Amino acid sequence: MEHGDRAVGGYREGSLTLTGTVAMGTGVMIGAGIFALTGQLAEQAGGWFPLAFLAAAAVTAFSAHAYVKLSNAYPSAGGIAMYLQKAYGPGAVTAICALLMYFSMVINESLVARTFGTYTLQLFDLPATSLWVPTLGVGLLALALLVNILGNRFISALELVTAALKVGGIAVFAIAGLWLSGFSVESVAIERDATPGGFLAAVALGILAYKGFTTITNSGSEIVDPHRNLSRAIVISIGICVVLYALVALAVAGNLSLGEIIAARDFALAEAARPALGQWGLWFTVVLAIVATVSGVIASTFAVSRMLAMLTDMKLVPHSHFGMAGPIQRHTLIYTIVLAMLLTVFFDLSRIASLGAIFYIVMDIAVQWGVLRHLRQQVGASAVVLIAAIALDALVLGAFLAIKWDSDPLVVVVSAAGIGAIAIFERLFLRMRPPAASSEHDAH
Repeated sequence: MEHGDRAVGGYREGSLTLTGTVAMGTGVMIGAGIFALTGQLAEQAGGWFPLAFLAAAAVTAFSAHAYVKLSNAYPSAGGIAMYLQKAYGPGAVTAICALLMYFSMVINESLVARTFGTYTLQLFDLPATSLWVPTLGVGLLALALLVNILGNRFISALELVTAALKVGGIAVFAIAGLWLSGFSVESVAIERDATPGGFLAAVALGILAYKGFTTITNSGSEIVDPHRNLSRAIVISIGICVVLYALVALAVAGNLSLGEIIAARDFALAEAARPALGQWGLWFTVVLAIVATVSGVIASTFAVSRMLAMLTDMKLVPHSHFGMAGPIQRHTLIYTIVLAMLLTVFFDLSRIASLGAIFYIVMDIAVQWGVLRHLRQQVGASAVVLIAAIALDALVLGAFLAIKWDSDPLVVVVSAAGIGAIAIFERLFLRMRPPAASSEHDAH
């Protein structure tokens, strides 16, 4: 297309196809979702963890309604940052909630990076406590930086190839695992050993497996026919992941006992491949995980750096070049990678996932409320669906916080402190430097 080569505001119109955008969305979801979270959901939900994936999909479906409506009405490279501004104006609420989304996405990158390290070590039979886990994770993030510098078309082509490998490979793993377990109800061992609170906490973590669909909203200035294709990409990406997660969760449950899944929670799929497919199956699963996590980090970095660049353009966050050349988006890409590297080094998988879930659900409640109060009629959203989304978010978040307060209160304390610090920082920053008028930042 002729306009595919035309740059507007630093973004290249028409440089992303619908297929490429779906590939990036599923890339973020699959990288973090099934490989990083299967064992953690089993730890919270017991033998009901396959159902926790489906329950998380139901919560996500209610939540996605608002994003579909918003993306149709306001396609923009700013994605959620732009949606928040439309709902709340260019002030503190928009900045705070957008930063919660930004940090949840960076946390997601570090989660996937550590998952990459954990699975890679299975090839060498090294313990997951090894320093190689953060080292490999940091190396992956450095690779993601280099790939993102190469530009949209390269990333889109790469994500398309890796998405096909991931979807096809995970489907093979799931079908083979189910076949070898006999497809029977008994084989998947759905044990009645979870409390309602534990199940809801697992659902909260499971939402992380689908939250990658929100990164699609950051492609509004670059996707072909954004008013039509953004919403289509969101729906298609979620649908693909629902099917894959359900099949894989059942396959894992059919080949490992609950205790074995929890013991291998950071690499549950690799462990499930041993009895199901033997040593070759283990290697196949590890290579698949490596492909999934590499593409997941690349796709997430692509989206989150654009979101921070939009917040910078909106004058809602401070920015310094630190002597670097190039556009602001290049700088925000580097800042994002450095922050993700720090989280990868200092936090383990469980705590990273917990922080990401809390930040994301709080932000999502703000988006749903903003649409309900201020944008519902403009975008044509359903009040019933929006209220249901808020209620479901609040239910799973409350259960998750209660469980974590009992088992790991530091996560709750750090989350509260992080949200408080963001709020204080933004209010001080905006008091010293008022934001620009919202009319200057309308969506393309």
